[in-house]
Amino acid sequence: MQNLSAVARSAWIDLLRNLKDGAVSGLIGTPKRKQVGARTYWYDHYRLGSQTIDRYIGEDSPELRHRLQRHRDLAGQDRAREKERARLMRILRAEGVRTADINTGQIVSAMARTGVFRLGGTLVGTNAFLCYEGELGVRIGFDAAAQTDDIDIASFERLSLVIDDRVETPLGEVFGDLKFEPVPALDRRHVWRWRQTDRQTMVEFLTPSFDDQEGLRELPALGVSAQSLHHLNYLIAEPLQVPFLYRYGALVQVPRPERFAIHKLIVADRRRDGPDSAKSGKDRAQAAFLIDALARERPVELADAYDEAREKGPAWRKRIAASLARMPGARATLDTL
Repeated sequence: MQNLSAVARSAWIDLLRNLKDGAVSGLIGTPKRKQVGARTYWYDHYRLGSQTIDRYIGEDSPELRHRLQRHRDLAGQDRAREKERARLMRILRAEGVRTADINTGQIVSAMARTGVFRLGGTLVGTNAFLCYEGELGVRIGFDAAAQTDDIDIASFERLSLVIDDRVETPLGEVFGDLKFEPVPALDRRHVWRWRQTDRQTMVEFLTPSFDDQEGLRELPALGVSAQSLHHLNYLIAEPLQVPFLYRYGALVQVPRPERFAIHKLIVADRRRDGPDSAKSGKDRAQAAFLIDALARERPVELADAYDEAREKGPAWRKRIAASLARMPGARATLDTL
């Protein structure tokens, strides 16, 4: 396993800091805190004519509070931050860090601009996996990367309801500008997939299922429907913010890599005998890569994620064990944590 250079790693960290600063620099009004149940959320509170606006910023954390305290100092520095992001991206390209292709980059950047990730969307699947190159500081080889035409976004239905905010431009318009058309569902009232008309790229929206059925749900903040899936709540709990490497960078959310690794073991077994069986091998390859990397760099986090998944019940343990039976190296690594 080859590590990124110290120069590349520093540039990636600086780019992430730059993007997080930019996320709070453009506040129009005053940061306002709202308590919803046991969770606390921050909003940009301001007036627009006779209307009061609360624009969602994010869930409360010490890091976010620190940035909000500095938001007036950060304001007015957007041009300087953009030039610095361009410089950092040049460094990352020169150091051979993987960047997004133009098609994927345009789509993900457009979703970032309209607020998908600010409003709880989490990039999952292979495009999230590729972001771990910078997060973990290791190069991802071609075998594990296995390029995809799918862009998958997951979000919690409850979060989408309680934050009481929406994307700035309807996603149907965003995708239409990029030559996407909705893929009809059995229930035509719900649209959760869009396909690009001149390519094979597919954008899909997903949400956790907390009951026996995996039906369609609504994500009001994003203005779309979503396919609900079991096990997805485990994957997207406590996501990370990372730079998405395209043009000057975009701030996106991805699952924690240790959760991604263990979730891939479950997904690989779910797909093994179904219509997506060809993807099962890719799932195991990505899980094996991350288990190896995390065992070296973040063994405690990996062990905790593994234990948490196994404690969810016999069905979870059965799927994990079935995948690990085909992955003796990864199984041995997990057994030694």
